Amino acid sequence: MSRSDPTSTNAATTSFASAAAAAPDSLLTVHSVDLLKSKDGPNRREHRTGAYFSDKLIVRRGQTFQMWIELSRPFNRKSDNLQLQLKSFVTTGIRISVPLVDELEDNRWEMKIVEQKDNRIRLLVNTLPTASIGRYVITVESFSPKGKLLFPCTPNDLYLLFNPWCEADPVFLDDEAERKEYVLNSMGRIYYGTERQIGARTWNYAQFEQDILEASLFLLERGRVAMTEWRDPVIVSRMISALVNSNDDRGVLVGNWSDSYVGGTSPTAWSGSGDILRQFFKSGGNPVKFAQCWVYAGVTTSVLRCLGIPTRCVSNFSSAHDTDLSLTTDIYIDEELELIKDLTNDSVWNFHVWNESWMTRPDLPTGYGGWQVVDATPQEPSQGSYRCGPTPVSAVRNGQVDLKFDTPFVFAEVNSDRIYWQKKPDGSFSQISVEKNSIGQRISTKAVGSEERMDITHLYKYPEGSEEERIAVETASRFGSRPTLYPSPTDNDVSVEIVIDGAGPHIGEDAKLSIVLKNKSSKQRTASLLYEVLVMYYTGVLKTTVKKDQISVNLKPQETKTIPWTLQYKDYMSHLVDQGALMLTLTGRVNQTKQILATRFNFRLRTPDLIITPLDGAVVGKELTVKITFQNPLSQVLKNVLFRIEGLGMQSVRKIAYGDVEKLATVTLMEKFVPTVSGSQKLLASMDCRQLTQVHGFTDIVVKTK
Repeated sequence: MSRSDPTSTNAATTSFASAAAAAPDSLLTVHSVDLLKSKDGPNRREHRTGAYFSDKLIVRRGQTFQMWIELSRPFNRKSDNLQLQLKSFVTTGIRISVPLVDELEDNRWEMKIVEQKDNRIRLLVNTLPTASIGRYVITVESFSPKGKLLFPCTPNDLYLLFNPWCEADPVFLDDEAERKEYVLNSMGRIYYGTERQIGARTWNYAQFEQDILEASLFLLERGRVAMTEWRDPVIVSRMISALVNSNDDRGVLVGNWSDSYVGGTSPTAWSGSGDILRQFFKSGGNPVKFAQCWVYAGVTTSVLRCLGIPTRCVSNFSSAHDTDLSLTTDIYIDEELELIKDLTNDSVWNFHVWNESWMTRPDLPTGYGGWQVVDATPQEPSQGSYRCGPTPVSAVRNGQVDLKFDTPFVFAEVNSDRIYWQKKPDGSFSQISVEKNSIGQRISTKAVGSEERMDITHLYKYPEGSEEERIAVETASRFGSRPTLYPSPTDNDVSVEIVIDGAGPHIGEDAKLSIVLKNKSSKQRTASLLYEVLVMYYTGVLKTTVKKDQISVNLKPQETKTIPWTLQYKDYMSHLVDQGALMLTLTGRVNQTKQILATRFNFRLRTPDLIITPLDGAVVGKELTVKITFQNPLSQVLKNVLFRIEGLGMQSVRKIAYGDVEKLATVTLMEKFVPTVSGSQKLLASMDCRQLTQVHGFTDIVVKTK
């Protein structure tokens, strides 16, 4: 075609117009993809990932992200289709298909078109809150009547992280100030010294700096754990505790507790994690020299915060190292009171630094979620590898050392008795002295939002010398290598249980339970019971203590005694979370036999039902009025109340943003429906707001034909 020939030009224009007219039936080609990955763009702003140095798309799971796709022609919703394929960067990883749908649903990989401009469409992509974290390659698949095409989005990789802002993610943390501190703060304080002379140093976690995200994922790839397991923060944190030390898997750091650091950097010289992780990553995984406990803890904090798991450094002063699982710190001396060095293997460190990470523990009984000890300093092997945790702090506090992982070791670090043993002439040893309050002092972490030190010893153990603390020590010792170290009960003839009447208490009312004690012996028994009531998330994470007290009990021979127990509404009203779950724990000791009594009872406060009443007969095609009634059971205002109604043959959910409901007020909705299908139907309704959840109701409606 000649450029100067106007006839040819007109013909070409006509030909192009004809092709455009036929566009709806032509092959659908992807021309370009924009992942909106700029640091100040909507995706990284909404996902709180704008601080990462990387220019990739970095998002948190369980949350939607946006993307634009430019196509060869306008998208035809009737005959065209699109699908995303996400393939993990790890060779033996996973593939995820993301279908195009009309409406997004929670807990699914899905996407929907939210805007269409000529050949361009904007997609909203929903991610799974339990998806495996990591790096993914994105491919767009286009479908049209003419066939299917693939468009690789290289180099537009997707980095998916844990999401403490998402309630469905096991690492969800409900306090914004804590999320900012334990995920987004790149500077911290690490405490060292002695319990009487606590020093502090500032540490640069550098979790958002260049190469740190890549180094953290590189570390996971070396963990010899399938990427399908990367969805679980329990497994990921345990893996990182092994990989930050190099003792048996060529991890990040080489430990050195000598006074010579030739060939490396003195542990005291490091002031942050960035250089360490970059050196490890750029060398292809050569361990970095050298580290001691605070360096291991600093690097672990960096990696876990980088991946989205709330994490903090914790320092324990007078920290015991139990080498024989006795759950005591044992010191052996001879008949001349000289230390027997080859037997005294247990030690007490002036201080030891580890980490705590926040997560649920669905692998354990209810109540052990929350802060978990994760320790990368190589002290003792765990299941064949130098690692420690995650260990539930609440289990350590109660001496529940039978719960995984590594709870006996952590318990001994913070609450073991220091026992002195003297050798006797026959070669055996006798206990000559016990120090019950020297181990685990002034356990410290940086306070939220300030540079101050926060003492968290109370999270690890009850007050030294208290009955609760002694019960925890003796409970733990039963699982150690010396289970008979402390006096065993002479009898186990008293039982305790907690019972609830009927279906249980309603929210907004006092909660009434009963404590039932049975004396199965022919002698009198007395006991002192300590109880604690805690508010709990449905995931098993404990939020706070709402009441704590003591009960004295006197049991006659063969007596069964029922003690009424009440939790008043005013004590719990300002503390409840999600589904009104509470836990009552009881511990105590029978004075005559030294039997330990312990039990825990989970209960929930029942929510009111929605009352749904049809006001007349239901007939196909005829308007039906239904009354929905709800009474606020709380002496507080419900904010931003939302009602949802579905069923009765409706093709979508009807949402009613009601607004606020005054305390103890009754709400009546009059809703109109036109049934389209005859027969027995259900109409469902639910009410939701921040202060009150799990309110719902239904009614059966028989729809007659005209």
